[in-house]
Amino acid sequence: MTRAGIGAVMFLLIFLFFTTGFGSWIRRDIEPFWSSWLDFFTSIAVWGFVGALATLYLCVFFFAIRRVSHQPPVRFNRQLREVVFVPKKGMTPRYVQWEEVIASVSISKLITQYAVIPEFKLMIGLRETKNGDVLWISVPSGNLNQAIAEWEAIRVYMEDGPRALPEGQSDEFEAGSVAYFHMCRKGYRSHHSLLRYLFGFLIIQFFSGWTIPCYLAAWINNRPKTGFPREVLEWSLPRPIEEHAVPSKELINESAEIRKAFSEGQNLVDYFKIKLGESNEIPT
Repeated sequence: MTRAGIGAVMFLLIFLFFTTGFGSWIRRDIEPFWSSWLDFFTSIAVWGFVGALATLYLCVFFFAIRRVSHQPPVRFNRQLREVVFVPKKGMTPRYVQWEEVIASVSISKLITQYAVIPEFKLMIGLRETKNGDVLWISVPSGNLNQAIAEWEAIRVYMEDGPRALPEGQSDEFEAGSVAYFHMCRKGYRSHHSLLRYLFGFLIIQFFSGWTIPCYLAAWINNRPKTGFPREVLEWSLPRPIEEHAVPSKELINESAEIRKAFSEGQNLVDYFKIKLGESNEIPT
């Protein structure tokens, strides 16, 4: 969104720069070229329109930032084996037992006039204990494996702790980062001619902000979110070992079966395909 906004404003400026220059050149017999061009290009009407467009993009940008930072994130407590979610700032927190959390992958298709685009979302359901209502949280994913991997990272953290998770990958493979931008730039340069690299990458990226959108994205992702209520902060405090919750026997047996399936070369999808072939129960 940031790159598109910068690119739109820059495109308008370049378009006005050349069109006003061309118009002044046509009228050079009536008015001097330079004075006519400067008067038109620096007029209040032109810059008022450009300023209005830039202000519109800034308003949309800051509104999107506010939406991201205004809602407290979901918090997982592996010592109490609970999950807490605050729907909106000021609302009552919703606590859910870890083993009551529902996980599924939603697969849909976005049909456009050009193509049919598959969409994948990791759906996390938090069931209200009192009335049974389920609040769904969707996490957009690029494909089925990525959605499953998102859930597996959460599950492994809750069951085995952060040490069981693999080390994070380099920023070079994180889409939207500065390192990823330069990796794409080097790849474009090595696979295309100098002329195509100049006009197909350098000029387009330069006039759409170069690495500024990458730095803005990193700033948005790293800025603090809305604070939690006091009761959630107290709920998040470390507990002595004797107060730690323990998994149920059913979950321990299920985890052992999954680990055995992994050791036999199966993945999570294969495991549930076999399980569903033997039972009508739906995994969550």
